[in-house]
Amino acid sequence: MSEPDRTLPAGYREQLDLGYVFGSVLTFGQRPLLTEPEQLDRWQPDVAVLGAPFDLGTTNRPGARFGPRAIRTRAYEPGTFHLDLGLEIFDWLEVVDVGDAFCPHGMVQTSLDNVKAKVASVVDRGIIPITIGGDHTITWPAATAVADHFGFGTVGMVHFDAHADTADTIDGNLASHGTPMRRLIESGAIPGNNFVQVGLRGYWPGQDVWDWMRDQGMKWHLMDEVHRRGLDAVITDAIVEAMDGVDHLYVSVDIDCLDPAYAPGTGTPEPGGIASVDLLRALRRLAMECPLVAFDVMEVAPAYDHADCTVNVAHRLIMEILAGLAWKNRQAGAVPHSDGRGPR
Repeated sequence: MSEPDRTLPAGYREQLDLGYVFGSVLTFGQRPLLTEPEQLDRWQPDVAVLGAPFDLGTTNRPGARFGPRAIRTRAYEPGTFHLDLGLEIFDWLEVVDVGDAFCPHGMVQTSLDNVKAKVASVVDRGIIPITIGGDHTITWPAATAVADHFGFGTVGMVHFDAHADTADTIDGNLASHGTPMRRLIESGAIPGNNFVQVGLRGYWPGQDVWDWMRDQGMKWHLMDEVHRRGLDAVITDAIVEAMDGVDHLYVSVDIDCLDPAYAPGTGTPEPGGIASVDLLRALRRLAMECPLVAFDVMEVAPAYDHADCTVNVAHRLIMEILAGLAWKNRQAGAVPHSDGRGPR
């Protein structure tokens, strides 16, 4: 493979460096925006962030289609030096933003197909996709693209959510934010035996769905267990369960896994959830300890957010994944750049 070419025009770099508030180029973490798949071949990043502005699968409050824009532009600039790990994230990990999948209004199948193609354009080049939703319907095409690349049955899933999202249909629809995990298991993309859910609580779904989940060999850790044992202990079990006999891990986060006190800006808030301090460290640990090949964060609906609480925590969830991946690069002996252009 040729050496990566990561040069930017001086004016483009200047606009990125102006930051979230003042710059004319607004991307995740003010990373370079690559608009063509061929640019990924030249740049050779480790990670590509993409948006999926789709919320036609919501059942309560809409608005998650605005999540990708808000997470990129409304989170305050946090810096890039990770205090706990003692590393400059983008010196050890090359990250780009590849924009959004085209999700035309009212066109469900076209939108889902476009998301799948966008994720495939990243993962098929050996790059880790980080997908910002959008509602949780998006995980169906996104994880399918990842499984297409690595092989059906070779990818496990750790899924943080208040809700199982394993209904057969919602109001007669196969594609809904309440059904994507069932679609992935039924298709064989993710084995039921390697599908682990964390933080489930509340009053849905009913017994028939739980019976189906048990029949598929799914594992789940209800919020009551997380409360009693602590999230770190649950994650230890979840890693073993998700990675049993598979080679790769996909991590999916519905922001409503967090207690609404930490993430009010979502379509289906459910009281009694995970604390943000615990989820941040859980995701960092998954990135550090597991063969992570894809990550998504879904269901941020900024119209209901208070003081950008939800936007900021969602942004930091991605930053913790990036920090864990950067730490792995450092541990593997990569030679860092000192200008935020990733390892050589």
